[in-house]
Amino acid sequence: MDLERRLMKKLIEWKDSPRRKPLILKGARQVGKTWLMKNFGRQYYQKTAYINFDHNERMKNVFSLDFSIDRILLAINAETGVKVTPGDTLIIFDEIQEAPNAITALKYFAENGSEYHVMAAGSLLGMAIHEGVSFPVGKVNILTLHPMSFYEFLKALGEESLAGLLDRKMWDMITAFRDKFIFWLKNYYFIGGMPEAVQLFTETKDYESVRELQKELLTLYEADFGKHIKDRELPRVRMVWNAIPGQLAKENRKFFFGQVKKGARAKDFEMAIQWLQDCGLITKVSRVTKPAIPLKAYEEETAYKLFFLDVGLLSAISSLDARALLEGNRAFTEFKGALTEQYVCQQFICDTLYEPYYFTSESNKYELDFMVQKGMDVLPVEVKAETNVHAKSLRAYYDKYHPVITWRLSMNDYEEQEWVTNIPLYAVHCL
Repeated sequence: MDLERRLMKKLIEWKDSPRRKPLILKGARQVGKTWLMKNFGRQYYQKTAYINFDHNERMKNVFSLDFSIDRILLAINAETGVKVTPGDTLIIFDEIQEAPNAITALKYFAENGSEYHVMAAGSLLGMAIHEGVSFPVGKVNILTLHPMSFYEFLKALGEESLAGLLDRKMWDMITAFRDKFIFWLKNYYFIGGMPEAVQLFTETKDYESVRELQKELLTLYEADFGKHIKDRELPRVRMVWNAIPGQLAKENRKFFFGQVKKGARAKDFEMAIQWLQDCGLITKVSRVTKPAIPLKAYEEETAYKLFFLDVGLLSAISSLDARALLEGNRAFTEFKGALTEQYVCQQFICDTLYEPYYFTSESNKYELDFMVQKGMDVLPVEVKAETNVHAKSLRAYYDKYHPVITWRLSMNDYEEQEWVTNIPLYAVHCL
């Protein structure tokens, strides 16, 4: 079964663009980059020339001599058996961070071989760039692949009709099928959006197998820490990674370093957090000091929340079992706020155009879970895990700033009230 990814539309636009440049596809390990590139090549090109630089010294050496496009194409032909021809062949460079000169070569494809369609990907690409690899700024297009959104998850589980209701914002029908939406949302909290976990569940409907797979993925990520991080920084990366679930479980989800290590300060962990961000394993949501346009200008450097790349991995690392999530027992009740906020953050990033921030009032009397910029407006977002939606913070913010739209995400049905619009949690896609 093929998992449909919405980013495929962007790839088609890239293929057809008259201003096409070599494309870099960023994203964490195991989010489906290789599958997506190969599937794209299979569907939209006559031929695909696939090169993986991991443990491929021969092809690494090809890029260490010079950047002659003709010579590189000859080498690709020899390596793959595919004769590259302009327009009908997709060239894929996978794990390109293993060959820094191949990253540089993308500039020469842009300048001297623009008729060739070149895609590159690497799970540790962000880290390589951060460490000083010469990056072809302005000479490449960049897209990022995230774990599957709840919308993509519904389609993968054969619930295209439910996904279609979200596409068309058919609120009456969405309300009519709320039980089905809530059932699948709770499943998504457990399974998450890692493609392999979603695929396994579609085939087996076995929660235990999914959890085993997720724990394998977590082990794989931690193995990467040991392989790619300098010894001095390794303990700090592990500390940050392992601290995230506990920090999200707090009432105040701001990341406190003193709870990671006694006496620790933010600057002690800057490199560790940067590494985890570069690899796509965490999302940093910064506090803004003022709800004004552009939000980026009011971002605080030292106050932020950290989220995992995937809600299913958060529930796995927190050892929540399927019954806790699906039946809503005490373990879920105590952790549901953290899972819900993780879920909403993930949907903002992988299913909308919004970059999430959060806001605390000057006197620290109240805090808004998220804040996003829409055009020339700043929109406050409050997240409620259930149907209890008493929203003191949101009301205080509204009374002071009078935003044009105020969003509350909860398990309640869609409703436009005098000062706030309630959006069901399973309908973040509609934003």
